[in-house]
Amino acid sequence: MGLRGPRAFSISKREAIGDLGPQAWQPAGLKRWEKVVAFIESLTITSGALAGQKIKLRGFQRKFIRDVYREVGGLRPVRTAVLSTGRKNGKTQLAAALALCHLCGPEAENRGEVYSCANDRFQAAKIFQEMMAMIAQSPWLMERCHAIYAQHILNDLGTGSVYAALSREARTKMGLSPSFVIYDELGQAPDDALYRAMDTAMGARLNPLMMVISTQAADDFAPMSRLIDYGLKVNSKLVKDPAFHLTFYGAEHDDDPWSVATWRKANPALGDFRSMEDVQRQAQQAQSMPAMENSFRNLILNQRVASETRFVDRIKWKACGGAAQIPAGARVFAAVDLGATRDMSALVLLYGDAQQVFHVLPYFWLPGNPQTRTDEDRAPYVEWIRKKLLYSIGETTDPKAIALKIAELNGIYRITALAFDRWRIGDLQRELSAIGCHVPLIPHGQGYKDMGPAVEVLERHIVQERIRHGNHPVLAMNAAHAVVTRDATNARKLDKAKSNGRIDGLVALAMAFSIALVKGMKPVDVETMIG
Repeated sequence: MGLRGPRAFSISKREAIGDLGPQAWQPAGLKRWEKVVAFIESLTITSGALAGQKIKLRGFQRKFIRDVYREVGGLRPVRTAVLSTGRKNGKTQLAAALALCHLCGPEAENRGEVYSCANDRFQAAKIFQEMMAMIAQSPWLMERCHAIYAQHILNDLGTGSVYAALSREARTKMGLSPSFVIYDELGQAPDDALYRAMDTAMGARLNPLMMVISTQAADDFAPMSRLIDYGLKVNSKLVKDPAFHLTFYGAEHDDDPWSVATWRKANPALGDFRSMEDVQRQAQQAQSMPAMENSFRNLILNQRVASETRFVDRIKWKACGGAAQIPAGARVFAAVDLGATRDMSALVLLYGDAQQVFHVLPYFWLPGNPQTRTDEDRAPYVEWIRKKLLYSIGETTDPKAIALKIAELNGIYRITALAFDRWRIGDLQRELSAIGCHVPLIPHGQGYKDMGPAVEVLERHIVQERIRHGNHPVLAMNAAHAVVTRDATNARKLDKAKSNGRIDGLVALAMAFSIALVKGMKPVDVETMIG
């Protein structure tokens, strides 16, 4: 297929075209990052109040470019760069300019491959469209860059490089060899499949760069969250990795969300090209309509907060992360949430000490191929299985494996009672009887009547920081995903259908609290739980 675009002509003119353009980055003495800045500032703003003017990078943008494009021994050490801010801080313009810089500017290489990645076709087209608007304002880029509009592809006739916009819907990313990849809004991606595909494809290049520009994701287990958490460790020197860079702008959890000072933490362009009036409007709506507050915190303040109302506050949950200590022989309560054929199963032990602090010991089982389930749920199941934080039990849920673990734990501790959902409990009872384990079983419903009091007592102990769960990562994932729903009487239950992921361990924990403090013993009798 021939090239299509403004002033299209034969590719045989490539050598002549290679010298076109003002090339403001060429004066002697410029450092590598200064050449990138010079190139970007030679481009024209294409929309908004400043349309028609040359781009003028702000201090935070220049610092990011300086940190990423610093040179050591002729190469750029940074291979992965992450910039995270609140929405509308100029990310699309910067992403488009950097893509052009790697396509036909100072970062271009012969037959380079430049890609912008996004979560859907519409988002993927935005950077391409911004690049095309910039090209239309620059005569030398008009001569040099040619587009295949329908496929969102650009060709640079000077270097033979190509740019393409990719989305998660693209059928294949095999055979690519990227020199530069920019991922737009990874924080909204449901999984990291496209990110991993592009990152692993860069191995054939001498000095490739993967760049992510995005707001935060909603929970700790999203791909963007893992990148930010790793970058914070690098920035605090807990991890040494010169190939990774993070620039992060976001509000702290306990900052006043309605303060201009808080807004500025997450929006470095606030009052400049990030409209102060727009943020004020959204803040006012969020104050008046509580349902909008989490969205404001996530998208404007760049906090890791789900847009829907989650059951557990992540800061409170982490505050309960002390090590669980259950002495051998202690009396414990237990609960099991037995999964369907392909669902995760959870068993939780609960022990109350003399200070009425409750220690939690969870166990989890996952049927199916671990790698497939990892990809489906975007959770690191393979890693957790390797660390023995999660058990793999074949293709389907096996009640026998869970029964054996219950018997083992009943030999170490004394299980006073075990709560169970009626789903498939007959299979578990049969397996327990077969191995001679006679643990008292207490049926526990999953509806509002039974789960309402269970949710209340669980929530109270989390808020009062009277739980020690040892930061078990699978249970933490369950807590992060948990969503509650209410009935007409305002009773609540943990709702698997509404939750954004697995919550089996938290359901079992609520059931264990229920038989310990609601259905069975009262709080004043907790000392009898101690062996």
